[in-house]
Amino acid sequence: MLKRHDLNETPTLFELLSHPEVYPFVRNNADTLDSFYFMMKQTIEAENNDELFSRTILNEYSQPIGMISLYDVQDNYGFLATWIGKPYFGMGYNRLAKEEFFDELFYTHNIETIFMKVRTTNHRSYKAVRKLPYAILGNSIYQDIYNKVNFLAPTYNIFAITKKLYSSYKQLAVQPETNEEVI
Repeated sequence: MLKRHDLNETPTLFELLSHPEVYPFVRNNADTLDSFYFMMKQTIEAENNDELFSRTILNEYSQPIGMISLYDVQDNYGFLATWIGKPYFGMGYNRLAKEEFFDELFYTHNIETIFMKVRTTNHRSYKAVRKLPYAILGNSIYQDIYNKVNFLAPTYNIFAITKKLYSSYKQLAVQPETNEEVI
């Protein structure tokens, strides 16, 4: 479902990124294919330098359908950016990609907290993040982060996924239900 970036997938990703329902909400967007190639090369280099983590999201046919990244990584936390192409909206790829990425970040790279900035005008992303049982609204809990990203105006809601909360969710999600009465 996720893989490291490959420059060969850049044209497909750029076409998906360019859709008017996707483009305005992408953190690092590009106006031309050449500028997107340049951005992808920079992303690959930044990951090789341990400055961020970024993956291509694939569908069940191994076709690229979007991207997921953790950027501004410091002190065992970072900010999540995810986008999926319009033809793949509402098909469950977002949550599957996030959980695969969270598994890698929390259990391989020792990330402790993942923050998600969601524009107050991005209703699709807000609805998607509210469906994640391990994501908490962090506007007041992480007031310093909230103020940092909203230094000009309250443009973003902040959500947080902690390793502890995510691990608890994963542990409970795999517990088999039994009909046995506890005595």
